[in-house]
Amino acid sequence: MIFIWILLAFMLLFIFKTIKGPTIWDRLLGLSLISVKVIVLIVAYASIFDLAFLLDYAIISTLFGFISIIFITHFIRGRVQGRKK
Repeated sequence: MIFIWILLAFMLLFIFKTIKGPTIWDRLLGLSLISVKVIVLIVAYASIFDLAFLLDYAIISTLFGFISIIFITHFIRGRVQGRKK
């Protein structure tokens, strides 16, 4: 159970990094780390309470998190390169 509290504490640090990040890339990294911690929390909760169906939600959340980070990165890169031209 202490593992979950430690993960929640790290999530608060990553939320601070996401809000306070000096560049957009730091904020994107913070969002990625938050999504990973949420997935780990789902898996830990499913393991503790023996709820196997939550693992499906963790897999779906992983896919959505990965795809959204790729799309956001592509969008930001396009905007940054557009300014330089």
